[in-house]
Amino acid sequence: MEQVYIFMLVALFVLAVIDLVVGVSNDAVNFLNSAIGSKAVSMKTIMIVASAGIAFGAIFSSGMMEVARKGIFNPDQFYFQEIMIVFIAVMITDILLLDLFNSLGMPTSTTVSIVFELLGSAVAIASIKVFEKGDGFQEVLNYINTTKAFEIIRGIFVSVIVAFSVGAIIQYISRLIFTFDYEKKLKTVGGLFGGIAITAISYFILFKGLKGVSFITEDTLNWVNNNTMLLLLVSFVVWTLVSYLLQNVMKINILVVIIVIGTFGLAMAFAGNDLVNFIGVPLAAFNSFQIWVREGMPSDLTMGALAQKVPANTYMLFLAGVIMVITLWFSKKARAVVETGVNLARQNDGAERFEPNYLSRMVVRGTVNLSKGIGYVIPNSISKKIDARFAEPKKKPAKDEEAPAFDLVRAAVNLVVASILISIGTLLKLPLSTTYVTFMVAMGSSLADRAWGRESAVYRVAGVFNVIGGWFVTALVAFVAASLFATIIYFGEMIAIVAMLIIAGLLLFRSYVAHKRSEKEKEANRKFDRADLITINEIINESSDNISSVISKVNRLYTGVIDNLGLQELGNLKKNKKALNKLEEEVDGLKSDVFYFIKSLDDTSVEASKFYILILDYLQDMVQSIGFITKNSYSHVNNNHKNLKFNQIRDLKSIDKELQVLFDEISVSFGKEEFNDVSTIILKHKQLQDHVAVLIQKQIDRIRTTETSPKNTKLYFSLLLETKDLIGATINLLEMFKEFHDDYRKIVR
Repeated sequence: MEQVYIFMLVALFVLAVIDLVVGVSNDAVNFLNSAIGSKAVSMKTIMIVASAGIAFGAIFSSGMMEVARKGIFNPDQFYFQEIMIVFIAVMITDILLLDLFNSLGMPTSTTVSIVFELLGSAVAIASIKVFEKGDGFQEVLNYINTTKAFEIIRGIFVSVIVAFSVGAIIQYISRLIFTFDYEKKLKTVGGLFGGIAITAISYFILFKGLKGVSFITEDTLNWVNNNTMLLLLVSFVVWTLVSYLLQNVMKINILVVIIVIGTFGLAMAFAGNDLVNFIGVPLAAFNSFQIWVREGMPSDLTMGALAQKVPANTYMLFLAGVIMVITLWFSKKARAVVETGVNLARQNDGAERFEPNYLSRMVVRGTVNLSKGIGYVIPNSISKKIDARFAEPKKKPAKDEEAPAFDLVRAAVNLVVASILISIGTLLKLPLSTTYVTFMVAMGSSLADRAWGRESAVYRVAGVFNVIGGWFVTALVAFVAASLFATIIYFGEMIAIVAMLIIAGLLLFRSYVAHKRSEKEKEANRKFDRADLITINEIINESSDNISSVISKVNRLYTGVIDNLGLQELGNLKKNKKALNKLEEEVDGLKSDVFYFIKSLDDTSVEASKFYILILDYLQDMVQSIGFITKNSYSHVNNNHKNLKFNQIRDLKSIDKELQVLFDEISVSFGKEEFNDVSTIILKHKQLQDHVAVLIQKQIDRIRTTETSPKNTKLYFSLLLETKDLIGATINLLEMFKEFHDDYRKIVR
C-alpha cells in the first residue's frame, strides 16, 4: 500500500512541475503587460527584472501555503487515502484547464482554478462518504470550510469591481495632471509622483515580503508592525528626494524607474501569492504522507494534523522559483496570453481580436448616451479644458509594431494601483487573484485614458466580457471536472490514476503540437510593417505576395471541395469551411490595414494606393466566389441530398485540373515576382472561362432531356456560375496588375 502512495506523490510532484509551467505561462500577463505595452525598457531588461522578482517571491511565499491544506475543506473529516485522491484530482484538472486557456491566449485566474478544484474534489469525496453512510446531503457542509471558502470567493469577485474602479479613477486623475505631453510635468511633479509610487510599491515588496520569510525574527516583525506609519513616512520622504534627483539632476525618467520597480514587485507578488496554486497541493500531500507514516500507516487516519501550521521548505520554494523563471523565458504560450492583455489596453486603433456582441454594443451605446447627458450638465468651458488635458499629440497614424501600446504614465499607474491592491489582499491572508486585479486595473485605466474610442470601444468591451466570461467558465469547469476526476479515481483506484495521467499527457502533447502549428501559420501569414510601404516597387512586391498567397489557398480549397463533394465527405467539407474562414479573415485583415497603408505613403506613391485597393477588392471577389462554392457544397451534403451525377463530377474535375495548373502558375510567378508570362496566363484563363460556359449549356441540354433532380441542378449551376465568376475576377486582377506593372517599368526606364 505504501508503494501506491509513493507513486501518487511522485505523480503529484511531476504534475506540480507541469503546473508551474502552464501556470506561469498564463500568469505572466499579470506582471509583464505594463512594461511590455509601454516599451519602457528593452525586453531583455524586462525579463531579467521579472525573473528576479519571481525568485524573491518564491522564497517569500511560505505564508500562503495554508490555503491548500485547510483553506477550503476541513482536513479532520477526511482519511489519508481520501485526501490523496482530492489532491491528485485537483492537480490533473488544474494542468488541463490552464493549458486550455494558454492555448486560447486568454488570461484566467490560477487562484480561482485551484480554489474551485479543491472545492469540487472535496465536495465529491464528501458526497460519496455521506451517501455511503446514508446521511442527508446537508452533512456535506461539515466537510467544507464554508466560511473560509465563501470569504475567498467573495474577496476574489469584489476585487474585480474594486480594481476596475480604482484603476479608472487614479488614471483619470493622473492624466489630468500629466496630460499626454507628460515630459514637462515630470520636472515639477515627477519627484512627488515618484515618491508616492515607489513608496507604495516598496511597502508592498518589503513589508509584505518580510511577513512571509521564515528567517525573520518575531521581534523584527513586531517592530515593523508597530512602526509602519513612521517607516512609510520616512520612505516617502527618501523616495521623493531620490525621484527628484533622478528626474531633474541625473535626467533619468522617473516613470521608467517606477515601471521597472513595479514589474519587479508584481512578479514577486505573483510568485509570493500564486505559488501556492502550483505547489501548495503537492506539498500538502507530502505533509499528509509524512503524518501517515509517522502514525504507523493506519487505514483510518483522519488528517486533522494538516490544520496545524507547517513551515515551508525553503529549498522546495527556491526550486519552484527556478522552474518559473525558466518558463518565463522560454514559454511561447506566455507571449500569446500577454498579447491579449496588451491588445485590449492599447491606445491606438488597429486590428481587433474580438468580435462585438449584443452586450458590448448595449454597454457602448449606453455609455455614449450617458456621456452626452453629462455633457449637458458640465459647463462647456470646463469640458473643453478637460478634453485638452486628454488630447494626444498629433502624430502620423501607422501600424508600427515597435511603437508602445500605451504611454509611461498609464503603465506606471497600472503597476502602482495593482501593487497596492494586491498587497492589501495578501496582508488579509486572502489568495487574491493577481490576474483579476492586474487585468481589471489595466482595463479601468484604458477606459479612463480614452483608449476605447468610438472606433474600438465595442470590440474592446467585447474582449473584456470574453475574458471575464472565461473566468466564470474557469470556476464552473474547475469545480465540475475536479469533482468528476475525484469520483473516477475514488472508484477506479490505481487503474484510474494511471489512465488519467496517460490521458492528461496525451492531451498536453496534442495541445503543444497544435499551438506550435498555429504559431507557424501566424509567422507564415505575418506581413512586414505596412508603415514602411513607401515606394511603388514595395507596393508591387506586397501585392504580388498577397496574390500568390491568396490564389494558392483558393486553389487548394477548390480542389478539396470538388473532391470531397464527389465522395460525399461531410467531415472534410467541414474542414474546408474552417479553411475558408481563415482565408476570409486574412483578406479582411489586409483590407482593415488600408487606412494605415495610405497614411504611410509618400507623395510620389499616393497614386499607387488605388492599385493596391483594387487588388484587394479582386482578391475579396475571388474569396467570395470560393466561399459560395464551399458553403453550398457543404450544405448540400449536410442536408443528405443526392450526390451529383458521375458526368457532373467528371466535368467539375476537368475544370479543377485546368484551374490547378493555371493557379499554380500564378502562385509561382507572383511568388518569385516574375511577371513575363502574365499575358499567357490571362489567355489560358479566358479559354477556361469559355470551357465553363460550354458546360453550362451542356447542363441546360441535360435538363431538357434526362435531368430529374432540382437540388442537384441548383448546386451544379451554382458551382459552374461561381467558378466562372472566380475565373473572371482572376482575369481582371491579372490584367490590372499587368497594366500597372508595365506602366511602372516604363517610368523606371
